[in-house]
Amino acid sequence: MNIMLISAILFAALEILALWKNRLRLEYFAKPAVMVFLFVWLWMSIGLNGVSLWFGLGIIFSLAGDILLMLSLDRFFIFGLVAFLLAHLAYVIGFNVSLPAFSVWGIVFAVMVSLGGTRIIRRILGALASKGQARLRMPIIVYSMVISIMLLSAMLKLMDITWDAGAAVLVSGGAFLFYISDIILAWTKFVTPIQHGRIYNIAAYHLGQIMLIAGVIMQFKG
Repeated sequence: MNIMLISAILFAALEILALWKNRLRLEYFAKPAVMVFLFVWLWMSIGLNGVSLWFGLGIIFSLAGDILLMLSLDRFFIFGLVAFLLAHLAYVIGFNVSLPAFSVWGIVFAVMVSLGGTRIIRRILGALASKGQARLRMPIIVYSMVISIMLLSAMLKLMDITWDAGAAVLVSGGAFLFYISDIILAWTKFVTPIQHGRIYNIAAYHLGQIMLIAGVIMQFKG
C-alpha cells in the first residue's frame, strides 16, 4: 500500500482521536494533513494533468474548507461553504470531462438523489427559518444542488463501461460518504444536535475523500 495513502488513513484516525478526546492541537495538525497526503498521493500516482487536475483542485479547495471550518464553524461557515462548493464543482468537472451516455439507470439514480436530497433540504431550510438564519437559505440551496450533482456524477460511473468496476465502486461510495458527511454537519448545526455528530461527520468525510481519490487513481493510473 502506498505510503501516502497509509499516512492519510493514519492522520484521519488521529483526527477522530482528537475529536473524541477534545485535543485541539492534535486536530489542527491531523485534519489538514489528511488532505495534504491525499493531494501528494494523487500527484505522485497520476500527475496533475487533464482529468486528474480537477480532482487535485477539489482536494485543495477541500483543504481550504477544512481549515476554515476548523478555525470557526460559525464565523467562517459561509467561507467554508464556498470552498467546499468549489471542491464539488471541481469533482463534477472531473467526473464529466467525458459526458456520460444516456441510460435508464442514469434516470433512476437522478430520481433517487433528487427525492432523497429534497426531503432533507426542506427540513434544513425549515430549521433555518425558525432560527432567523434565512440569509443562508440560497447558499445552502445552491450547495445542496451542486453536491447532489457530484454524487450523481460519481454514481453514473457504475454504469460507465469505460470505467474499471472497482474504481467506479470506490468513487461512488466515496461520493456518497462525502454527501452523508455534509448532511450530518448541516443537521447538527441547523436542525438538532446528533450525539457524536462531529465524529461521524469527519469520519464519513475523510473515508469518503480517501475512497474517492483511491478510485480516481485506480482508474487513471498507467
